[in-house]
Amino acid sequence: MAHWRCISDCGACCRLDPAERGDDLDCLDDEQRRTYLAMVGEDGWCIHFDTGRRRCRIYDTRPDFCRVENLMALFSGSGAPPGAGSAAAAATARRSAPASGGANGEIPLEADAQALAIASCRTQIRAEYGGRGRVMRRFEQAIRRTP
Repeated sequence: MAHWRCISDCGACCRLDPAERGDDLDCLDDEQRRTYLAMVGEDGWCIHFDTGRRRCRIYDTRPDFCRVENLMALFSGSGAPPGAGSAAAAATARRSAPASGGANGEIPLEADAQALAIASCRTQIRAEYGGRGRVMRRFEQAIRRTP
């Protein structure tokens, strides 16, 4: 079984453009939605994302919706996660990703949360960097490592 891991030098989840993340916004409560929208920069990227280093500047204090361990809870209101495999769920999963995570960037998740986070990451990485690029290859290698 693959195990979700955040990879360094990615940041695909930090692309927050509301035009591309409608499903994400629908899963947030009013306060979370206001916070999310306030984080969107003019270029559609999170204002806290350092594009040069591809790192979150507020990682330790990032909002709850930027944490992979909250992914299933965000989508639980509508039964099955609405964006499993979509760019929206991918964005949520990647915004949730730790910059350095636990051991080897991994966060302990249940199997269904693992599957959702992996599908989400694949979709978001594909949307931002292409499906055959360096970032996708690094992600695929990372999730196949033994935990």
